[in-house]
Amino acid sequence: MPQVRLFSIHKAGIYALYVLLLLLLAYLLNQLDRYCLAICTQPMAQEIEYGDQSCLALKNVSKDIRGDVDCPKIKNDPDSCDEQTGTDNETIVCDYNYNGNGFQYQLLVGPIFIVIYTFSGIPLGYAADLTNRKNLLAFCLIMWSAMTLLTGFATEYWHLAVLRFGLGIFEAGCTPFASSIIADYFSEDIRGSALGIYNMGIYIGYSLSYAFGNFITDANINGQGWRWTFFISGIPGFALGALILFTMREPERTLNRGEQAQKSKYEATALQRLTLAAKQFLSPSLLLICIAGSIRNGAGYVWGFNTQNYFNLYYPNENTGLWFSWIPLVGGSIGVVFGGVISDNVVRTRGPVARIWVLIFSLLLAAPFAAGTLFLPPPWAFVSQIPCYLFGEMWVGVTLAVVVELVPSAVRATAVAFYLFIITNIGGNMNLLVSPIEKASSLKTALYLLYPGCYVLGAAVFLLSLFVIKRDIKKVKNRELTDESRQGLLASDNQEGEEDAINYGSTKREGEIS
Repeated sequence: MPQVRLFSIHKAGIYALYVLLLLLLAYLLNQLDRYCLAICTQPMAQEIEYGDQSCLALKNVSKDIRGDVDCPKIKNDPDSCDEQTGTDNETIVCDYNYNGNGFQYQLLVGPIFIVIYTFSGIPLGYAADLTNRKNLLAFCLIMWSAMTLLTGFATEYWHLAVLRFGLGIFEAGCTPFASSIIADYFSEDIRGSALGIYNMGIYIGYSLSYAFGNFITDANINGQGWRWTFFISGIPGFALGALILFTMREPERTLNRGEQAQKSKYEATALQRLTLAAKQFLSPSLLLICIAGSIRNGAGYVWGFNTQNYFNLYYPNENTGLWFSWIPLVGGSIGVVFGGVISDNVVRTRGPVARIWVLIFSLLLAAPFAAGTLFLPPPWAFVSQIPCYLFGEMWVGVTLAVVVELVPSAVRATAVAFYLFIITNIGGNMNLLVSPIEKASSLKTALYLLYPGCYVLGAAVFLLSLFVIKRDIKKVKNRELTDESRQGLLASDNQEGEEDAINYGSTKREGEIS
């Protein structure tokens, strides 16, 4: 049995690893800046006044004093909420206030951010296929960092909406630029591992958002609470943007096997290039991968943007920063890296179809632990997140590896942007389902349906793509064989033509001499 080569990524060279580190840091800041709002939403809502109001358990009241009073169950009755006392019959234990949730909040994390994020991704991805990718990445990084920094000065809801809109525009460039650069710095046999390392940025940034959002807010620097979370999160992007701009080299674009035979096909106009990228997604395999990815991505968005609200509501005395500042970092990072390594190694022995099996099994293994987080009380709810991240996050780098391998290299960044457009537009707006389900039942019910439920549904759709992708791979192989044969014939004809020309020239010179 072939040895699993965990460290074969080093073969790319020191400078390629340095580039990968810069891209990882950029993605880290991308996710940190994106999720700061989700962690700080309750104090932000109470100061700026947006979203829903409900009966909240006061955090400075101990469980012994609170007794059997269940504040979240006291709905739409502000007076009754504010009059609830604890076991000493004196201490007020509930407060009717903005809870940081509701339709206005879901708009901020959903359409206001997602729609512009997805629509910006396609032209930015197209630009990356035509021009200098690292310069575009540096520019986008500096701009989205500025949006984050300015959020700390917001005093009205519309300020948040405008800045969130701007954040979506510039964050959209990160992964199309980065994945295209990675594809040119790392060969196909280690590309999944490289993308896995890059995608560690999701979990490092997400974990840092809990650390920043909880601990910096509680520190109440200069009496400004949550605002310093955005100040501190935004500043590093300016330095990293400069580092990328002045120390990263733009790599030479590489072609996949068989593409040299049809190289001229990809030297196209803007419209032809966009059309070529869009046509790739008419294949049944890529369509199903996009649908499955959308469902899985939606589960992640729903949980990621509602985790803090869930624990604030049901377990107000629990400090999520103590747990989520490291669980996504450790579990998610290991999961996404091993997902890429495992998929690379099974591809060597089983072929590209094996990546889909990795996706299916990882989601089915993660689903029970996702449900356990909602079913169990702390600390077991937090402990259940560790295996959930280990298995559930393998999908990120694996699906990107599938996408970049199924499209021509000349439109690789544009195709990644199309893929992100689809899965983010569908999955990112799934948050809009939370509020109506919550009002009909509860936040916990909404999360059961949209978190572990979507893991299982996503695995089912990946299973369907498995059977279609086999057929599409055969088509790709047949087309490559045809192109290579045609190239061989053309090369043979050209060589014979050159020999005839040489013979003709020699004969002509001999005639002139004689």
